[in-house]
Amino acid sequence: MLRPLLLGIALSASLAHAQSPAANDNPRPQFDEQYVLGPDSQPHPGVPEGKILEFTLADSQTYPGFTRKWWLYLPPNYDGKEPLPVMVFQDGAGYVKRDGAWRVPVVLENLMAKRQLPRLAAIFVDPGDTPLAPGEPPRKRPDGRPASARNRSNEYDVISDKYSKFLLEEIFPLARKHIVITDDPNGRGICGSSSGGICAFSVAWHRPDQVRKVYTTIGSFTNIKGGHVFPDLVRAAAPKPLRVFQQDGAHDLLNQFGSWPDGNRQMASALDSKGYDHQFVFGEGTHNSAHGASVLPYALRWLWYDYPRG
Repeated sequence: MLRPLLLGIALSASLAHAQSPAANDNPRPQFDEQYVLGPDSQPHPGVPEGKILEFTLADSQTYPGFTRKWWLYLPPNYDGKEPLPVMVFQDGAGYVKRDGAWRVPVVLENLMAKRQLPRLAAIFVDPGDTPLAPGEPPRKRPDGRPASARNRSNEYDVISDKYSKFLLEEIFPLARKHIVITDDPNGRGICGSSSGGICAFSVAWHRPDQVRKVYTTIGSFTNIKGGHVFPDLVRAAAPKPLRVFQQDGAHDLLNQFGSWPDGNRQMASALDSKGYDHQFVFGEGTHNSAHGASVLPYALRWLWYDYPRG
């Protein structure tokens, strides 16, 4: 009587082995594979290209002793006189490349060509760092990945208005040597990912008189340097005139600083409870740019849908 049962167990074990990744070399798909760049993130023939200018800020009054690169994107055929709305991107080197993970210039050009965005300038700013000493190897994290810029957390994870002052009093005046930035705070947006994501929200939160559009992805609304208090701050304060597009994934980080998914869900709940103009896209992804970059064209259209076209 036991023979059929034992045969069934053996057959089940055999099937399980046959279906295992080791047996068929077909590994389980990763959560982020479902997020791919769409047509608006690809270059298309006939779409006019703008110009990207690269600069180095050798030192800073706000963050003395740290140097950084920054870039300025000018839309096609800009005459230097027209007041332009502007988007600011933290960790700028990751956003400015035309063939990178985000491809912001390509996205802007495709959407402007279809009049789905106003004519926009963009400012890309790296966090402050110190140069390597002669012969010093590139700095790395314990897991071997490249280390973040040395002043990144002090700039991005602190929830004071210090970084807002840096942008408005140091970077904007430098950009104004090449463009006219609109005085309309509804014509100024800011974007960032991870610690750059909480930084983007913090800038608009502290200076809604200057910046009112926010795109935050996998934002670090956790206790790295006190950012976990933002949901309570939002709930306790009168609503501010901000428009916020927020993204995170169910498999984002969980570590000694807190839970990124929980922090983002709490932020979304706080913004919704206060009636903010807000959209939260919550997916399955991990702590990287795949999901946020895939919805960048949609997020930009949503943030700027009612801004006048030139």
